[in-house]
Amino acid sequence: MNPITPIINGLKITLSHLFKKPVTLQYPDERPNVAQRYRGLHALNVSHNKAKCVACYLCPTVCPAKCITVEAGEDANHDKYAEKYEIDMLRCIFCGYCVEACPVDAIRMTGQFELANFSREDFVFTKERLLEKK
Repeated sequence: MNPITPIINGLKITLSHLFKKPVTLQYPDERPNVAQRYRGLHALNVSHNKAKCVACYLCPTVCPAKCITVEAGEDANHDKYAEKYEIDMLRCIFCGYCVEACPVDAIRMTGQFELANFSREDFVFTKERLLEKK
């Protein structure tokens, strides 16, 4: 067996991989295809032009990272609603337990994955900011 043969075979494999389609995406120009079950940023669902959340406190109870803060309020019909709803994204581990625990389907996880911000305060998502997510 010629000692050059394994080197030539290795070079053939290397050159065949060199001309294949690149795996890397040119990110800002090319967007990745996110799976439908991807757990991205949170969003509150809307029903009759208001958040569906009834302030049952199941999402902060089940959250292992303790990143959800809910304060209840009561309207004129004595129905509970979330007066304050905040999620600290710096603490969130994106487990999806809050979505599973919600009895009224008030919270969901979107396919949005871009989390970059300039200050720590921008990572605290308030009720109004969670309502604007699509």
